[in-house]
Amino acid sequence: MNKAISPEPTFDAGLHARVRERLKSLGLAGMIVPHTNAYQSEYLPAGDERLLRLSGFSGSAGVAIVMQDCAAIFVDGRYTIQSRAEVDENVFEICHLANTPPAGWLREHIKPGEKICYDAWHFTPSQLSIYETAVAEGGGELVALEQNPIDSLWPDRPRESTSAIKPHGENYCGLGSYAKRKMIATNMKKSGISAQIISGSDNVSWLFNIRGDDVPFTPLVLGFAILYSDTSAKLFVEPKRFDAAAIAHMGKDVEIIEPTKIGDCLDALGKTDGKIRVAIESVPLWIKSRLEKAGAKVVVASDPCLLPKAAKNPTEVSNIRNAHIRDGVALSRFLAWLDENVVNGKMLGQVSEIDAAEKLESFRAQHEMYLGPSFTTISGSGPNGAIVHYRANAKTDRMLGNGELYLVDSGGQYPDGTTDVTRTIAIGKPTAEMKDRFTRVLQGHIRLSSQIFPSGTAGQELDAIARQPLWQVGLDYDHGTGHGVGQYLGVHEGPQRIAKKGVPVALKVGMVISVEPGYYKEGEYGIRIENLVTVVGARPSENNPDGLEMLGFDVLTMAPIDKNLIDAKMLGSSEINWLNAYHQDVFDILNPHLSGAEKDWLAGATAPLKN
Repeated sequence: MNKAISPEPTFDAGLHARVRERLKSLGLAGMIVPHTNAYQSEYLPAGDERLLRLSGFSGSAGVAIVMQDCAAIFVDGRYTIQSRAEVDENVFEICHLANTPPAGWLREHIKPGEKICYDAWHFTPSQLSIYETAVAEGGGELVALEQNPIDSLWPDRPRESTSAIKPHGENYCGLGSYAKRKMIATNMKKSGISAQIISGSDNVSWLFNIRGDDVPFTPLVLGFAILYSDTSAKLFVEPKRFDAAAIAHMGKDVEIIEPTKIGDCLDALGKTDGKIRVAIESVPLWIKSRLEKAGAKVVVASDPCLLPKAAKNPTEVSNIRNAHIRDGVALSRFLAWLDENVVNGKMLGQVSEIDAAEKLESFRAQHEMYLGPSFTTISGSGPNGAIVHYRANAKTDRMLGNGELYLVDSGGQYPDGTTDVTRTIAIGKPTAEMKDRFTRVLQGHIRLSSQIFPSGTAGQELDAIARQPLWQVGLDYDHGTGHGVGQYLGVHEGPQRIAKKGVPVALKVGMVISVEPGYYKEGEYGIRIENLVTVVGARPSENNPDGLEMLGFDVLTMAPIDKNLIDAKMLGSSEINWLNAYHQDVFDILNPHLSGAEKDWLAGATAPLKN
């Protein structure tokens, strides 16, 4: 089981210098190092943490460019504060991805005739195309290397997982692997596709109904597959990891092949007459290039697994609800403990961020179905709460202090669902400013959660609803408002998203997505309220004279929101009604699973709010 707090980063302070020496010996001016691997995983096995090894940055998204005389690392708004704490600014210039895109930075720093290298396994064609344009404009050249220089300079690099593959039963996912393959193969035939390259480890794990422990926090099996239009498939995962039951579970016509033989199988596709489709979102450039060199007729399009994986079937949604009830019980027990022992107790000033995260983990772990956290618990007190993706460690750990806010963002993996929930708690008496900011975040959360919208609406069209109460007073937050979540898969799952710069993917019934507006005052406090919701069909109303198909959100997360931080006078009657109805649901659903003082605490925490 993964721990709630991640270990110290595996950082090699001298690696950047040795990489420069290696590049110089190869006649190369620089190298692009993204935070990813061949499978486009968000969370990486230790042996794929090249960006962390190179720079010290431990976040889940970013990219570095190392040149002979300079270097830069590029992160988004979630990691601007964290990167300054982890990265040596004497070595790396720290840039915001949106304000200073890495391709633009590279165009400004490359000299005519210089060569910049990259690992073709770590870029999709669309990801690399941006750099191709920038390097060409700067008069340089991009070069793919057969061996990643960082790997050759990492003598103790951890090996890949060899653990057994676990079947994910139809009682949880609702649809067998053969049925999934048949569904996709049928659409392949209609499109004239003879073979589909399945890339992206979440797509492979979903399609074959298998789970593993190849990466932290997410039960992924790292591998690729070829799906043919007759529903047969080749799965490129170490065969020794499968027992007879796991093989039988996937259904007929699945051949398990050594990963090293994928090149030969791609070459064979080049000899066929049919079209070979690859996924624009996740296929490594190495695979696409190999197919093209073999003479294959390559078609680039979205992965056919994405939408059926994202739009959960009724069995999956029902299971996910059960997981959230279980998780809500654990979180509520933790919040009751926190209220008794820290907020109003003798342990004030004696409980640290790590202590609190481990206590929450202990409550989750008491249930036999709990399999581990879905990401590193964000347990931030006071100024650390303003670091959006903060990770407490021995150097940064601080006590939960009186008069401060405590932000805890955590989640669990259960065989029936993946959870992700954030609550912000007042330790002692909050200031008027804290209550104002919290209430505005709550207003945005309520307004988006209760929004009805026409079928065909994308998440990016809804983002401003959550920000409007903050925008009214000149405030905002530098992260998306919502991300998709898998079913016993990734805590971050596409293609749906709610963000200013989202994706034009319509929200569909069964999709699970977070609603998580926030506000962060650097050096003082952070606020975020996050629930997971599922997209549902909305009931027709008198305000729908044209009979449009309307959708809405149904809340999955069950946990009280801290009323001590709410300025009730700022809320309208509809907002108060929403909060009271939500809290009544939380009480009704969780109360039977609690006992004694915990029941009493829940009753108080969910009692109706009046303005």
